[in-house]
Amino acid sequence: MSIELVIAQIQSILQGDKPRTIIGIVGKPGAGKSTVVEKIQELFASQEVSVIPMDGYHLSNEELTVLGRRDRKGAPDTFDTEPFTSLISKVKTELEIEHRFPIFHREIEASKENEGLVPSSARVIVIEGNYLFSEEHNWEGIFPLLDHTWFIEIDDEIRMSRLIARHIKYGKTHDEAEAWSRGSDEANAQFIGLTAHRAENVINLA
Repeated sequence: MSIELVIAQIQSILQGDKPRTIIGIVGKPGAGKSTVVEKIQELFASQEVSVIPMDGYHLSNEELTVLGRRDRKGAPDTFDTEPFTSLISKVKTELEIEHRFPIFHREIEASKENEGLVPSSARVIVIEGNYLFSEEHNWEGIFPLLDHTWFIEIDDEIRMSRLIARHIKYGKTHDEAEAWSRGSDEANAQFIGLTAHRAENVINLA
């Protein structure tokens, strides 16, 4: 299955009469989640489709330092899961109002509050992230809120090379990027992989 099937699913939902549908897309670090949602946003430029990235709910670097988790930022226990779960629950049930949420910026390694918007007109909400299917580290409240679920499959070496390149782009040396990608990121990837069976559908990316 490929990204075209996700697009077809969204088109089908928009042709129906359900007021709001939540789609969850999960993938390992570097799998291409951003690529998928950018394509969705490009094709559905109307206010009927909104995207919520999980990354806006990273704990701040200061909080992670206090917790002793700064060196593995991106792990499942380095996110503020309670407000994220609350947001998705409200988006699913409170259809008459707009919802604001934070957006993460890699260039500053921080989130900007209230930068994202789900308008009241949105009928399809696409949520992308690593841990949407997890039942550990306080993520268990997300999966029951998802109406449809997709997992991104990609060759691990391609994924790793893209991940290393991304870390270099945002300031790490090659050695630092490779160490982080094959260390903390890979530990997260293994954790995410254990939840893949919960997805209804698979997106295969080259």
